[in-house]
Amino acid sequence: MAIQLSVSARNGYLDAIETAAGASAILKVRTGAAPATCATADSGTVVATLNLPADWMAAAAAGAKAKSGTWEDLSADATGTAAHFRVYASDGTTCHIQGTVTATGGGGDMECSTVSFVAAVVVTVTTFTLTAGAA
Repeated sequence: MAIQLSVSARNGYLDAIETAAGASAILKVRTGAAPATCATADSGTVVATLNLPADWMAAAAAGAKAKSGTWEDLSADATGTAAHFRVYASDGTTCHIQGTVTATGGGGDMECSTVSFVAAVVVTVTTFTLTAGAA
């Protein structure tokens, strides 16, 4: 039998992720493949940096936790094709979450309005949801 967690345990796990990253988390969108783990050094070129809202994730419900507020960079850092992201603590160096980036509807771990970023142009994250396993 596989381990199963109650909904409240899965919600607590997801809410703890936001707590660990903190209220002033920073999202960096990068080119190229993601590093092997969050502990591995950054890779790719930063194409966008977003200072996430103070309460950047909604409260977990039914074992899932979605982005809260507007996630937008009004002026992209560089021109390039977004491929992965990392969410850092407010220090901008401690990675807590990483995953793939696709355009809206593309099925990536995070979806943006486009993956073709252009320096100084607005970038918007359209979808980001964490889902806990062991249901």
